[in-house]
Order: sequence, then C-alpha cells, then structure tokens
Amino acid sequence: MKAGPDISMVAALVGDPARANMLTALMTGRALTASELAQEAGITPQTASSHLSKLEAGGLIEPEKQGRHRYYRLTGPDVAGVLEGLAGLAARAGHMRVRTGPKDPALRRARICYDHLAGDLGVQMLDSMKRQKLIRQTKQAMELTGEGKRFMADALQIDAATLAHPRRPVCKACLDWSERRHHLAGTLGAAMMARFTELKWAARDATPGSRVVNFSRNGEKRFAALFGAGE
Repeated sequence: MKAGPDISMVAALVGDPARANMLTALMTGRALTASELAQEAGITPQTASSHLSKLEAGGLIEPEKQGRHRYYRLTGPDVAGVLEGLAGLAARAGHMRVRTGPKDPALRRARICYDHLAGDLGVQMLDSMKRQKLIRQTKQAMELTGEGKRFMADALQIDAATLAHPRRPVCKACLDWSERRHHLAGTLGAAMMARFTELKWAARDATPGSRVVNFSRNGEKRFAALFGAGE
C-alpha cells in the first residue's frame, strides 16, 4: 500500500447519493438536525443515523448538542471547498441533475458556499478585485495587497489585521461549480459576506436547505459600485 492520504476513504463517503445530499445541504453553513438531513436526502431517520455516523467517523461532519437536539455541521471550510470542486467537475463532465426549478437561476446568480459568496456575483467580485489590484494572485497563492487592505477598511470597515487564522488562509480561490471559474474564499471571503449581511445588502434565503443569497435593490447598487463587472 502506498503511503500518504487515502483519498478513497473520503471518496467513498462522498460518493453515496444520500450522504452527498446531506453534505450538500450542509453547504449552507448552517447546522441541521438528523431529521432535517434525512428529509434532504430522501431517506428514513434510521438510515440517516447510519450515514451520519459514517460521515462523523470520517471527519467530514461534527455534531453539536443543544438542549434535546443534536445538530450537525461540516467540520470546516476545506470540506466545503472539496464539495464545491466536485460539483464543478460534475457539471463540466455533464453529470447534472435533470430536475430544475424556479430557484435554479437565483442559485447560479448568488449563493452561499459555506460562509462566503459564490455564483455569478462571487466570481464577478473576485475578478473585479484582481482588476483593481486589491488582490494579487500567483500560481502558489493569493494575497490581499496594501491597496486592498485600505479598500477593505474604507469601503467595508473590515480590518485586515483581524483576518489572520492559524488553519485558514486570508484569501483562497474556490472553484465555482456553476461559473467554472473561481470565487473568493478564505477568511476575507467570509468577512465580506458577513459584512454584506450586516449592511443589509444581502440576505440568505429563508427556505430550509436553500443556499440562495438575495441582494436588495440598494445592495445591488452598492455591490456594483464596488465590484462592477467592468468591460
């Protein structure tokens, strides 16, 4: 047996359709109960319990007890990044779900990816930040520039000094499954999404399990002023 990480173990956990549906539901960043996850997966609570035990043992989800209820969430943004990347690969390879609905265009336009903005507007934002030289990207890494730090402080009241995290980069490119290009993840991406919410520019869709992010009319104008699509 070759040494190193065993990706087959993670692949086996994600590869089951019911577990994949559960993990996708947790991409909202919210913690959900076993019953809610069973409903998302279309399985019985008993079957869901077995799947959740496997996902927990595999390090992909973690439980949190509150009162009589037990909630589950992804163990971290790296799990969300893998799931988003797999969704992009599935889309590129033509493995799409045939059922679509009225939420599909909204999901592609703006959605939450664990804790940061994804979809068309997420990709547009990262593209704009690169054009404005707020972010510098090399093959190895992506970083906030001095101009970017000033921009964050002036435009969004985000202090770049607070973004450092021992286990998460400040800036990270996350492959967007619908646009098949990158949007901004990392602690900066999370802080910006949180700020959009605080300013009431955007709000998460209240429908259980929904990843859609809705921008207000004012929010769209303010967002476009900062991160317009450009030429």
